[in-house]
Amino acid sequence: MQVKTTKENGMNDERYIRNERMLSPEENRQLRSFRVAVVGCGGLGGYLIEMLARLGIGHLTVIDADVFEASNLNRQLFSLPGNLGEPKAHEAGRRVKLINPDISCTVVQQRLNTENAGDILAGHDVICDALDNVSSRRAVEASASRLGIPMVFAAIAGWYAQVGTVMPGQQLMNKIYPEEVEKGAEKHLGNPSFTPALAASLQVAETLKVLLGKEGVLRNKLLMINTLDHEYQVIDI
Repeated sequence: MQVKTTKENGMNDERYIRNERMLSPEENRQLRSFRVAVVGCGGLGGYLIEMLARLGIGHLTVIDADVFEASNLNRQLFSLPGNLGEPKAHEAGRRVKLINPDISCTVVQQRLNTENAGDILAGHDVICDALDNVSSRRAVEASASRLGIPMVFAAIAGWYAQVGTVMPGQQLMNKIYPEEVEKGAEKHLGNPSFTPALAASLQVAETLKVLLGKEGVLRNKLLMINTLDHEYQVIDI
């Protein structure tokens, strides 16, 4: 399903004027030419989609096979009592249309795997991983590498989060997850509302730096976040 939200009379430059305190007018215009895929529209994905749409990324592809459940209400931005049972990807597409009619959005209500990931992810400039299981992350990472597309990764669990950027040819998942692991620490530590919002904000910052060729990308590095003790550490991978 594709939801076209591009404005026929051109972009509204005034809505992006506050971006120009940190981005040049040319960089703002560049954002409108990029295509970003967000894999997962739940805790991390909802915040990613919200922020990327507000930044003015020209095209978003939002991917998720699941529907909203009551247990999502504590943290997932697009989850509401009135849309329980509705597909997460379709709700994300509707939200993009409400936020920013300047951009276009493709909605994919499928679970990515090694068979379909290549076709779905091809043609994007950056892939944002907002998944909650390791096997799907491995499939996305492998497809991103084959396609030559950077992947911005985050994982969350309780008070803790990790963020990193995987360039084509790298294998971050093999380095941080043992082979037999399917779920990360969130299975035991849970997820509140603030950790995915924080991690997604950092993912968006990484995505912006990758798209615009800025320095400071977490390449071959992993940002470790402990909000309980306010410890933040960048380690080499």
